[in-house]
Amino acid sequence: MIRVGLTGGIGSGKSEVARMLAGHGAVVVDADALAREAVAPGTPGLAAVVDAFGEEVLSSDGALDRARLGEIVFADADRRAELEAIVHPYVGRRSAELMAAAPPDAVVVYDVPLLVEKQLEDQYDVVVVVNVDEATQVRRLVESRGMTEADARSRIAAQASRAQRRAVADVVLDNEEDMVTLRDRVAAVHADLMRRAERNRDTGAGVPSP
Repeated sequence: MIRVGLTGGIGSGKSEVARMLAGHGAVVVDADALAREAVAPGTPGLAAVVDAFGEEVLSSDGALDRARLGEIVFADADRRAELEAIVHPYVGRRSAELMAAAPPDAVVVYDVPLLVEKQLEDQYDVVVVVNVDEATQVRRLVESRGMTEADARSRIAAQASRAQRRAVADVVLDNEEDMVTLRDRVAAVHADLMRRAERNRDTGAGVPSP
């Protein structure tokens, strides 16, 4: 097994890279999906979020209004930390369960936006950073998510910088070109990860303790 930390800034295309890796057979653990599980309707996590942020963060059907909550936490680091303290323990438990259930020769990819911010790089055998410049991030967020340029730049500023991500990367995957180029690059990265996983299997490295 090889544990891969996959990260990248908002609008980098990290989620698309994760989907492509899954298409090659990698086991993908999606931190954002687990975070949504943590605050699904009826969960203790959602109740804790409402206690902390008020009912204004609920939509009309009682689910979490993620856009409204995002407006609050991305504008205030203390409030963001408050939310993370609610969500991250659940995400950590579930991701550990999923990683432990993976086959011994698997490429396990943990898709985690805050890998650099939380200094999690030492938890992985390989850190893959999806790399784009800020202008590309802003354009994608405006075009695909309907953000204003100011909102996009605020979200980007709340995350680690491009230089900080590159500093912890074992593999830098550039994603400023077209989808065909990205698919080719992801295929090459996956092939490299498979070779590393085989070496780990042969040496016994990267296998979770019983």
